[in-house]
Amino acid sequence: MYLFTRKTFLLLGITITSFACQNGSGSNEVTIVDKIETQSTNQYYVSNRAPLIPSSLIKLPVGSVKPEGFLKEYLLRQKEGLTGNLGEISAWLQKTDNAWLSPDGEGKWGWEEVPYWLKGYANIGYILEDQKMIDEAMVWIEGTLGSQREDGNFGPKHFDGDNQDFWANMIMLYCLQSYYEYSQDPRVLELMTNYFKYELTIPDENFLEGYWQKLRGGDNLHSVFWLYNRTGDEFLLELAEKIHRNTANWTGRDLPLEDIRNYYEVRDGGEVPDWYRDQVDWHNVNHAQAFREPAQYYLLSKNEADLKASYENFEIIRNHFGQVPGGMFGADEDARPGYADPRQGVETCGMVEQMNSDEHMLRITGDPFWGDHAEEVAYNTYPAAVMPDFKALHYITSPNMALLDAENHFPGIGNKGPFLMMNPFSSRCCQHNHSQGWPYFIENLWMATPDNGVAATLYGANQVEVKVGDGTLVTIKESTHYPFEEEIQFSLSMEKQVDFPLYLRIPAWVKSASISINGEVVKDHISGIGFAKINRTWYSGDQVSIQLPMEIETKRWEKNSNSLSVNRGPLTYSLKIREKYLKKDSDETAIRDSKWQEGVDTKKWPSWEVHPVTDWNYSIIVDENDPSSSFEVMKGKWPSSNFPFTLEEVPIKMVVKAQQIPEWQFDEYGLVGELKDLPKTSDQPVVDVTLIPMGAARLRITAFPELRQNQ
Repeated sequence: MYLFTRKTFLLLGITITSFACQNGSGSNEVTIVDKIETQSTNQYYVSNRAPLIPSSLIKLPVGSVKPEGFLKEYLLRQKEGLTGNLGEISAWLQKTDNAWLSPDGEGKWGWEEVPYWLKGYANIGYILEDQKMIDEAMVWIEGTLGSQREDGNFGPKHFDGDNQDFWANMIMLYCLQSYYEYSQDPRVLELMTNYFKYELTIPDENFLEGYWQKLRGGDNLHSVFWLYNRTGDEFLLELAEKIHRNTANWTGRDLPLEDIRNYYEVRDGGEVPDWYRDQVDWHNVNHAQAFREPAQYYLLSKNEADLKASYENFEIIRNHFGQVPGGMFGADEDARPGYADPRQGVETCGMVEQMNSDEHMLRITGDPFWGDHAEEVAYNTYPAAVMPDFKALHYITSPNMALLDAENHFPGIGNKGPFLMMNPFSSRCCQHNHSQGWPYFIENLWMATPDNGVAATLYGANQVEVKVGDGTLVTIKESTHYPFEEEIQFSLSMEKQVDFPLYLRIPAWVKSASISINGEVVKDHISGIGFAKINRTWYSGDQVSIQLPMEIETKRWEKNSNSLSVNRGPLTYSLKIREKYLKKDSDETAIRDSKWQEGVDTKKWPSWEVHPVTDWNYSIIVDENDPSSSFEVMKGKWPSSNFPFTLEEVPIKMVVKAQQIPEWQFDEYGLVGELKDLPKTSDQPVVDVTLIPMGAARLRITAFPELRQNQ
């Protein structure tokens, strides 16, 4: 369960814990707060303009944060992998007859694929200052800017039935906003203003009608508020109301079944459960992307029920389909009643959209819970969805999966086709959309605060430049191997001393964090989710460190056969299964809607099956009253590749006692057998097995079956 009692207090504006301490000199004030105050307005970064609710946290312009360590390595691998090469291999991105490059919006190729890819591709270019990537991105940006027609509409002429499909334009608006942050090109504001005036002229009965756009109107709403905060045009607030009332009802509960938007089925032909009517849609990407729409509208409505609805949406799908480790839920296309075992998975699209939504929710609410969750998905579920070289990915990733092959696993998996194997061409959505995950995550590592300070909202090695205090530009270098190691160090540099608050997120899993400044402990024994606010006069050369002790914890998923998972700090651990990679021809294994450009040498872009070499059907033996006593933690050297998400190079492992469960085998669908069918005891010998971080395990058992020891 993810809905905390604490959230009720947050919605009421009640502070849970707040206390201050000072060191001997009285120069360092450290206060623990549940969220950051919003009484003031940041002077240097665009914040919410009245009548919108004041910004809790403010996104820095793209390029302000430069990744280091494995975060930078991720972007470099994306550049050399699919993200950087899709323009030459994906049919959807070919420039000939592409509607995104057509002044009149006509062309064979022209829906979501270009902006899905461009969201990540362009931002990687901006972050890495890669001129070749920026120049390529500008081909599409210029094409889009040049596509605006007299009525204000822009982009491809794409229809959902008799009505315009506004969905793909919503994604392209993200691309234009990032480009504006990078360039300050006034043409972006002009295009968006004219386009939103056009949207206002569309009758309600013809606006956001259809499937995808109806459910994802929150993305349109986000862009309207983004523009309003820069121009103050009053008509945008009218448009915001229009978008909300025409978007699917994400606040609805006990809805009529005919209002449920997705295809649905119930296992074995049973009755649709009453709780299924508490969400307007259960498609995995729609939910990960759109559950936040009520919270976005809350910025204008100021109705606490809207904010509460997004928290409830998050909880509802996890209550019924997310009783699994890794932060996501089992909706391998659409969540299906009766299919909630840890072998059910989620699309790669769903992961990156969930991360994006978490980042939105963090900015909207200031609630550090959303930072915790973004890290949970980013560091546990997402890495193993993609090959280490970023040249192939699979459509569905599950907490328990011990074979990735080219076979059809329907109806165990809710799609017919080779949706588990690693394929550079499957599927057209994830193939393009996965590119946003890491660049967006990196952009949100730091956020400006209303009091002219800055907050470390997500953790990872990087360097940020940010204006604080009286407008002084400060560079903060964050050095760490987090989430694999416990210490995070911050080195500050600036031209002159400056007063400003520095906020550090305190994750919920921390029991006894401590903060030091210039080698002196200024606060210790910190626990409970929140922010540590350090308010002082800062000098160039100041050093701050935060220790986040990572204790081993276990979690029982009572609603999922009482299965067990293991965490150490922010990382969830999986059984280490030796992997054998079998190269396959992508021409033969790609799904039906895959298309590549004429003349592409698909031999350079193979697909991969991953087969287990070692046994996987183990459950672990743990003293749940004292979990740490059951594990031996083994720390190794940091990999020279700077890439820790592989079996060979992962820098930390844990050894634990285990027993095989012989009855646990692949089932008739070629999937890991369901937990509900297993015995609770084993007569097999007790052996040592190794667990590794879930993100490094492309084959993984992460939710371990309940195993009772014979007395």
